[in-house]
Amino acid sequence: MVVAEREKQRAGKQSAPAGERRPTVVVDNLHVVYRVYGAGKQNNGNAASALGRLLRGAKPAGVREVHALKGISFVAYEGEAIGVIGRNGSGKSTLMRAIAGLLPAHKGAVYAQGQPSFLGVNAALISGLSGSRNIELGCLAMGMTREEMKAKRDEIVEFSGLGEFIDMPMRTYSSGMGARLRFAIAAAKTHDVLLVDEALATGDKEFRKKSEQRIRELRDAAGTVFLVSHSMKSITDTCDRTIWVDNGKLRMDGPTKEVVKAYLADA
Repeated sequence: MVVAEREKQRAGKQSAPAGERRPTVVVDNLHVVYRVYGAGKQNNGNAASALGRLLRGAKPAGVREVHALKGISFVAYEGEAIGVIGRNGSGKSTLMRAIAGLLPAHKGAVYAQGQPSFLGVNAALISGLSGSRNIELGCLAMGMTREEMKAKRDEIVEFSGLGEFIDMPMRTYSSGMGARLRFAIAAAKTHDVLLVDEALATGDKEFRKKSEQRIRELRDAAGTVFLVSHSMKSITDTCDRTIWVDNGKLRMDGPTKEVVKAYLADA
């Protein structure tokens, strides 16, 4: 099945028969394991014992392996807006980072159409540069030409709502201002796959409304959008399908209203 889905991805938009949904992301039995250093008992600082463990091939003292994702599988299709919900520490952000190619699979695989674009609350912008300069760099990093960037600049500034603050250094921004600018930059381009991790949580009501509308526009432009949020209202207003991640496993995948209802009943 995975081979067939992968071939569909590679085929491109033109090859999909009319009425057939085109896969954009295939997650196949995905496991992600990472190491937490300094998580065990403190060692006595004995360099000889540390060297001995290294030579024996043993794990370093104070290192704990965390099995963050445990066999998750699903297929996302062109034109879907997919909510991703779950409690803190359930593996939602880890899943998004794995889809974006920022975390390696310990087992299983992720296949994606194009390069998924990850937008998280900690997405990198340069704090010492102005918002305006970050717009330029962000647009160029997404593959826009300088002409395209210049054409989009005013739209990004207006969407972010930063006004005169756009020419001030990013380090002077509040967390909400930074999140608004990150989303405005990412949303200026139509993506094959856009991953939005809590970027709407720090905005005000007006900005959330604009952002949710923009996500719908990206979805309707044949992109696939994943939205990670603790706001069930944002999920139900924006997404037609929702994935519930629980303790690193896929607990439920289906129509948003059904999944949200089950999630709230389990709270």
